[in-house]
Amino acid sequence: MSVQKARTQPEIARRGQAFPLEHVAIIMDGNRRWADKKGLPRLMGHREGVKTLKELVRYTGANGLKYLTVYAFSSENWNRSPDEVNYLFELFGSVVRDELEELTANNVRLRFLGKTEDMPPHLQRSFQEAVQRTSGNTGLSLQVAINYGSRLELTEAVRKLAREVQAGRLSPEDIDVELLSSCLYTGDLPDPDLIIRTGGEMRLSNYLLWQAAYAELYVTPVLWPEFTPGEFEKAVAEFARRDRRYGGD
Repeated sequence: MSVQKARTQPEIARRGQAFPLEHVAIIMDGNRRWADKKGLPRLMGHREGVKTLKELVRYTGANGLKYLTVYAFSSENWNRSPDEVNYLFELFGSVVRDELEELTANNVRLRFLGKTEDMPPHLQRSFQEAVQRTSGNTGLSLQVAINYGSRLELTEAVRKLAREVQAGRLSPEDIDVELLSSCLYTGDLPDPDLIIRTGGEMRLSNYLLWQAAYAELYVTPVLWPEFTPGEFEKAVAEFARRDRRYGGD
């Protein structure tokens, strides 16, 4: 079944303006609820969500956003039904394979955040190839958080530092915010300026907890498959209206 989405002409693209931020992170929530609402199999919601992501990557890349990080599969999503997990894995593999040429042509650099070594071997190979082939691109940097959990990320960073201390290569007094940050999956990225959650839920769901310390949060009831570039611009416009004080009065 073909589902048509209502599209609005994004203001930033129309006016040729630059985004007032450099890093946006998104919790892409609502695929299954969208399918339920349409009377479709729930797995169709995930496929439609991929179309939304593809459109948003094109739009943000073409309009100069530097970093886009999306939450595709959490370390808790293994608890879903085996059929859904297997479907998601096949979907991830086909998307990486089918979209790699376009990502390369559009100068998008693709990276994956999370314990990808726990994913099926064929997916690991696809991810590695995509990362290698896009590593020299200088446009939008697209991070896909897959098999990702922020508490696990922090635990692994602490273990890494503990091993360095145990080996005598590091003193406990040398550990500071910057050093710990450098040990995270996002070690070479700026923290997100804005975190968007679609689907209306009011929580971070173990996503970028450390990195979100001073991020602005934007929650919309719009389900992910219906999140258009126009909806993205609403979030950016709201961000631009806020007074970011970083803990000040």
